[in-house]
Amino acid sequence: MMRYIVTGGLGFVGSVLCRTLVEHLAGAEVIAFDSLRRAGSESNRDVLRRAGVTVVHGDVRCQSDVDSLGDADWIIDAAAEPSVLAGTQAAPGRGVTSRQLVEHNLLGTMNLLEAATRCGAGFVMISTSRVYSIAAVSALPLVADDGCYRIDARSPLPAGAGLAGIDERFPTMGPVSLYGATKLASEALAIDYAARSGTPLFIDRCGVIAGAGQFGRADQGIFSWWIHSWAAQRSLSYIGFGGRGMQVRDCLHPDDLARLVIMQTQSTGTMPTVLNVSGGQDSATSLAQLSEWCEARFGPHSVSVSLKTRPYDLPWLVLDHAAATAAFGWSPERSTESIFEEIAHHAENHRDWLDRVAV
Repeated sequence: MMRYIVTGGLGFVGSVLCRTLVEHLAGAEVIAFDSLRRAGSESNRDVLRRAGVTVVHGDVRCQSDVDSLGDADWIIDAAAEPSVLAGTQAAPGRGVTSRQLVEHNLLGTMNLLEAATRCGAGFVMISTSRVYSIAAVSALPLVADDGCYRIDARSPLPAGAGLAGIDERFPTMGPVSLYGATKLASEALAIDYAARSGTPLFIDRCGVIAGAGQFGRADQGIFSWWIHSWAAQRSLSYIGFGGRGMQVRDCLHPDDLARLVIMQTQSTGTMPTVLNVSGGQDSATSLAQLSEWCEARFGPHSVSVSLKTRPYDLPWLVLDHAAATAAFGWSPERSTESIFEEIAHHAENHRDWLDRVAV
């Protein structure tokens, strides 16, 4: 019987990973390990227990908590402070400091890698598109077209960039944000630990993940947060880049990520270590386009304009998942329309959701 430990297992992504593992891998033992720090995490506890997942309260920053989990065949690291603004805006009682960010996202990962090395477990790290260089992404030639930014096909593009998005060859030199730096450093650690121990390793660099039940905020989970805010008639604003809402991200449902993780943990032979995992260009959506969708779905709502700039904001960031497709025959199955509709339905049935998951 295979034993899986999923850290951040009560989070939005982690809980989907846990449910998918028990549903699709007969006889698998799945442990959801979570500190319950994030508002909303508690809501997933009973759901996972009913599905047959063992829930363990603990903190990846505490080595003794990690050691208490015992051996595993695979450790899937979905625990993180996930906001690109993490560590930059902490006030007393709110947010995280830069030191806490490093403790969660880097030292916590090191504790997990130590555990994986001791028991010979394979390791899957859920990473992020924000490991790619802010300067290099910002320098890409863009054109404004149909309410969004797009890559300018008439201009020369650097290695790793194309009309399908940026691929794994794209530069990762800093700055990449404090959040991106902790994830990039964790990737480097994981690669060295795996090389030393000879155990399997997969690093999945994800685009924007979205779906019903996400603990969305303006700085993380933007698609979910925007749809919930529109449905509740809460304040919304286009920030920066001329205040037109033209900035673009891709969109991935966690069900699609979970399908790939299962493929990775069941794979044999030599496979790519680092992969972009995203909805790709087909899912690329701007805030202005999302607003059009929301207006058609919920009715009109006013969106204000702010010309201020924020740290680490980017006008366009879309990942090319061609390497994952080539290696595993994987591609996202959930359409952007179906993801948005799923979130909208959740918003209609959970009017207080943003208050419940506010940090």
